[in-house]
Amino acid sequence: MFDPELKYFLIFVLVSFCIALLLPIISFLLTRRVTTRQKLSPYECGFEPFGNARIQVTVHFYLIAILFLVFDLEVVFLFPWCFTIHLLQEKAFWSMIYFFIVLIVGFIYEWRRGALEW
Repeated sequence: MFDPELKYFLIFVLVSFCIALLLPIISFLLTRRVTTRQKLSPYECGFEPFGNARIQVTVHFYLIAILFLVFDLEVVFLFPWCFTIHLLQEKAFWSMIYFFIVLIVGFIYEWRRGALEW
């Protein structure tokens, strides 16, 4: 009835979904809840919070976040490609290789420009 690969993919998704739901529920049910004044107080990296939370942040942090999203989005294209690689024609294979080459060139460019340096 189902394609064997689709069956394994659906099993993988179902198991992942169950784990993602069950682990927080089990953790919530099994842990002791001891609330103290110190636990309920806000903290900032182990220190008492100081200053206003609405400070201006340098553009460099936004640039790093955008670069992370751009280079992390390759996984969105990589997973379906990996599942259907045997069904695709040679043109689709080389298109993805071209995509990776462009991604690598972009990464090297950003690295050389110093966008990844703190």
